[in-house]
Amino acid sequence: MSILRKIMTAVRGGAREMGELVVDANGTRIFEQEIKDAETHLRKAKQDLTDIMAKQMQASRQVESLSKEIAEHEKYAGQALDKGDEALALEIAEKISSLEIDLAEQQQVHDTFTGHVSRLKDLVKKSDRQIKEYERQLSMVKTTESVQKASAAITDNFASSSSKILSAKDSLERIKKRQQNNFDRLEAAEQLENENTDKSLADKMKAAGIGETSASASSVLDRIKSNR
Repeated sequence: MSILRKIMTAVRGGAREMGELVVDANGTRIFEQEIKDAETHLRKAKQDLTDIMAKQMQASRQVESLSKEIAEHEKYAGQALDKGDEALALEIAEKISSLEIDLAEQQQVHDTFTGHVSRLKDLVKKSDRQIKEYERQLSMVKTTESVQKASAAITDNFASSSSKILSAKDSLERIKKRQQNNFDRLEAAEQLENENTDKSLADKMKAAGIGETSASASSVLDRIKSNR
């Protein structure tokens, strides 16, 4: 029996770990959906608040109307007393008493709505600010996630292609070496050709000051003077 209990515990532990892995893998998506759900509830709360505020205004108008009616009947009762009609004044007073009961009830309804509206307005404001903050956090989370994915991709690509990079570097060095070798061979062939031509001899004689030399400006001027 104890072995079966341990097996069931292990199964529950594995299910919990699997659930945590699923949640972690979809954390951003879950967070975004939770924000959307909160926005939906907030919209519904604002609609409910609008309904309560409408009822508050209705109760306020009712309170105002009853207050005016009471004031009018108090004036009527005074007029009846002025005319000595105490029975009529008493009847009017009974009407005033009934109106005051209605007024007290409506005032209580109005005060209740006012308290609810005040509390709900505060809750709506706080919820709205919280949702906006969560949206900003979601934007930063998505950006961070994208940067991390890009960094991981770069790292993976570099790791998988490091051998190719080294191979490409070796190929480049071989190409440069072969091209330099070709340049050296061409230069050596040119030197050899120059040594086997008259140009090489003429250059050597010129360097030694033997043979024809260029006429200097002074010699040209002397020749012009002698011909005059």
